[in-house]
Order: sequence, then structure tokens, then C-alpha cells
Amino acid sequence: MAEETDLDEVWALSRRVLEDGASLELTDETRGLILRTAQKVAIGQRDAEDALRSLPTATALLREIRHRIGEGSRRLSRARNRAYELRDAGDLDGARQLMHDVLAVEVVPLYREQAETLLDQFTGLSEVLATGRLNPDLPDRPQLAVFAQRLQQGHALELTDDLRDLLRRTAPTAAITETETEEALKSPEGAKALMGMILSRFRDAKRRFLRAMFRMTSLRDSGDIEGARQQMRDVLAVETVPRFRQAAEEQLRGLDSPPPKS
Repeated sequence: MAEETDLDEVWALSRRVLEDGASLELTDETRGLILRTAQKVAIGQRDAEDALRSLPTATALLREIRHRIGEGSRRLSRARNRAYELRDAGDLDGARQLMHDVLAVEVVPLYREQAETLLDQFTGLSEVLATGRLNPDLPDRPQLAVFAQRLQQGHALELTDDLRDLLRRTAPTAAITETETEEALKSPEGAKALMGMILSRFRDAKRRFLRAMFRMTSLRDSGDIEGARQQMRDVLAVETVPRFRQAAEEQLRGLDSPPPKS
């Protein structure tokens, strides 16, 4: 996306100028980048053009752009991570409120758009929770978790074709075979057990991988590369969920790669 590319480029420019002490050279290309990015962080075009008339004001403009990008990115990241935790715990109202809180203060259009997308998703999941009707525009696993929540609330499981298809799509992501899936789908009780198995396997795999990542990072940063590798090997020795096996393999390849030449 061109918008994200501009933000990345101006962030790199601001680091060179504001942190590393490089001079800000106001070439046509640099002026264009700063001007485009200023508008993307809700700074008016006229204000940006005026600031670009001199080096001190252009540097101040670059600093303000960097501030808005950094603050908005951190705010959205914190809110999104916490909202996912609330969503997974069944608190969709809390997840939605976090996005409302972001939108109440965020000025950067890109981050507002991302917060609005998440808000729409959490609102859609709330409708699934209330009605029991799947939404083809929402991701599969969160909808499956919502159905599990409905069961906990005492709703009967209606094994519709849409729900069967959802379980068939999500079962392989938890390393459940087609044979196991089709056997489970012969009855509502089997489908309920399958749903629980999918969610618990994914949840356990995520927890296991994140714990290993924390230990791996600590060992790597202390210089114990072999210990860091072993953390990922330990994950691969037991992990069956494809997504987290792939993530562990990628981390292990990164640790096995030679360090970049200076």
C-alpha cells in the first residue's frame, strides 16, 4: 500500500535526521514525501507547504509527523492487542469500547481506518453471538469462538450447513484430519466436541509458542544462540498446529542464518 510505504519512508528519514544527526536535504523527492505524509497524518497542505520553505520549519514538521506516526501506531497496537484478548475472553463490548477510545483521539487516517475495521469486526461478532447466524465477511476462528460462547450461554447447537462448512475449514488449522472432522459432524454432540478441540488446540499452541518466543528472545539477546534454537526445537517436537509449526520453523531458520556482514 502506497500510504504505508510513505509512512515507512518518512519514519526512516526522521530517524536519520532526528536521531542519527544527518542533514535534511530538501530535494524535490524529499519535499514530495514530506508533503504527502503530512496530509496522511492530518496536517493541512498549506501548513505543510509553508513549513517546507525553510530548513528549521521543515525539520519541525518532520518531527511532528514522526510524533503522530509513532503515537498513533503505539496507541492502535496496544488497543488492538488488548481488544483481541477481550474478544477471545468473550468480552466483545469491551473490545468495541477500546476501538471507540482510539477513534475518539486518533487523527491519522490510516490508523483510524484500521480501528474502524476492527470496530466493524467486533460489532459483527456481537451480532453473530446474538443471532447464531454466521457472517461470511468475518474471520472464521473468531466466529467459531463466538459459537462456543453461545453454547456456554445455554443456546442449543443448530448444526446448519454453514456451521458444518465453518468447522470443515477450521479443523485443518488445528491439525484435525478430514476423517475425524466428518465423524464429528454426524451429530450435534460431536460437532460441539470438535469445536472445543479446534479452539483449545489453537489456544494451547499460541500460548506455547509465545512462551517459547519470550525465552528464545532472552537467550538470543544474552548471546546463547544454541539455547535460543533449542526453544524452537522444543516447540517443533510437540507442535501439530500448522500455523505455529511454520512460525517456529521460520524463527529457527532465522537463528541458523549467518549474521549479516558489517
